[in-house]
Amino acid sequence: MSLKIVSKKVEREFHKNNKIVQSIITTPIMPSSTNTEQSNEPGRQSFAAFTPSHLKHLNYHLSKLPPKKILEWAILTLPNLYQTTAFGLTGCVIADMISKISIEQNDGKHLVPLIFLDTFYHFPETLDLANKFATHYNVPLKIYKPSGLATVGDLEREHGQRLWEVNEDMYDFLVKVEPARRAYAELDVAAVITGRRRSQKGDRAEIPIVEVDGTGMVKLNPLAYWDFQQVWTYIRANKVPYNALVDQGYKSIGDWHSTKAPVNGDDERSGRWDGKEKTECGLHKDYFKMRAAFIASKKKQQQQTKQGSGADLVAVE
Repeated sequence: MSLKIVSKKVEREFHKNNKIVQSIITTPIMPSSTNTEQSNEPGRQSFAAFTPSHLKHLNYHLSKLPPKKILEWAILTLPNLYQTTAFGLTGCVIADMISKISIEQNDGKHLVPLIFLDTFYHFPETLDLANKFATHYNVPLKIYKPSGLATVGDLEREHGQRLWEVNEDMYDFLVKVEPARRAYAELDVAAVITGRRRSQKGDRAEIPIVEVDGTGMVKLNPLAYWDFQQVWTYIRANKVPYNALVDQGYKSIGDWHSTKAPVNGDDERSGRWDGKEKTECGLHKDYFKMRAAFIASKKKQQQQTKQGSGADLVAVE
């Protein structure tokens, strides 16, 4: 399939703001993985696929732009663009930058809707910030919960208490991975903006600005090259709303049961999953492996229930 040059508007914008960007090209998007399950997964019909050489080209040029210019490029270039966020500091910075772009280009109407995954175990401060953000920036906020469940009570009746301790991978798939995939399908998402940064270390230490995951989803990491101090300086300088827990020493905030203030001042995510090797919740891991593991765990759980009650085993799709 032939390559297409992005619109003249995008090209002029790049030349005007940064002479180092000579050309940015896009291709019709196709899955980057050959996994045979992909044809039934959300997002496939929408976009996704840059060749490795194309991604290398994009990342080379985009790495020389400031984050706001990267976001301007993404808004002009990537249709069906959303931001996924749990309202960490980086996500707040990105939303503020998009708000400024929206004021400049779209009469203030926020150009990139937000997707928030309600795991039922967020801190109250996080939920307060989500509501404050939606109002402060007048941004569409799409909230997704675990499938078929409305409350933490529903989840614990269905799967037991402290599932994150009993079966961590099952928990991650249930409260984060599956809701995210459902959001992408229902909203026809083709590209998502994330708040991941290299300075957060672990699996994030070498993330590019643009990548395509195994499902064919384009992921944009506009602050990939920023460190914590740059993020915090922006927050303070621009009066961006942020999680009140930051003032108590928290730097990376997830579910209350897996979050504490950093134990290592040099590693802002050291307070997440303290005492474990784990560094990611599952959203940025191999979706198909996590899905297969979840189905296997669910079938095992159902088999145990059947043996205990004599009930028929319900197949898991």
